[in-house]
Amino acid sequence: MRATALATALAIALAIALAPAAAFAASLGVPLDQSIRLALPAPAADVIVGNPAIAEVQIADQRHVVVTGKAGGVTNLIITDVAGRTIFNRQLVVSGSSADHVSLINGAQVVSYACAPGCAPVGGAQQGAADAAGPAFPMSAPAANTGAPAASPGMP
Repeated sequence: MRATALATALAIALAIALAPAAAFAASLGVPLDQSIRLALPAPAADVIVGNPAIAEVQIADQRHVVVTGKAGGVTNLIITDVAGRTIFNRQLVVSGSSADHVSLINGAQVVSYACAPGCAPVGGAQQGAADAAGPAFPMSAPAANTGAPAASPGMP
């Protein structure tokens, strides 16, 4: 009896410990402005995207779809077969890579730049007045890495 209670407690503790890993495994990362190709276990009939503004899905053939990250955020993707059975159901997490990206935050204004090799503004709604005012800093040449913090124009 005591061994059974211990085994049950251990199983519950293990399930609780692994729950975050299971939730993490259920999500699929999609790079912003890039595509990934997914293989399906059966021919697809219907494709449902929770928020098409975040991810776009195109059927490449009956057993493959291409998912493109359109905007940063979280949505879901459900794919069913001809009988209406779910053959794919995952959370999609669309995010940009932090490598080669810089975000300048000035109060409520956020301006993001992609830097490879020079910097250019990216994004849309968050830039606002920054687009009209031009770049927040010169972007003609990458800064040399001297190990010391670099000063921004207008900043001490």
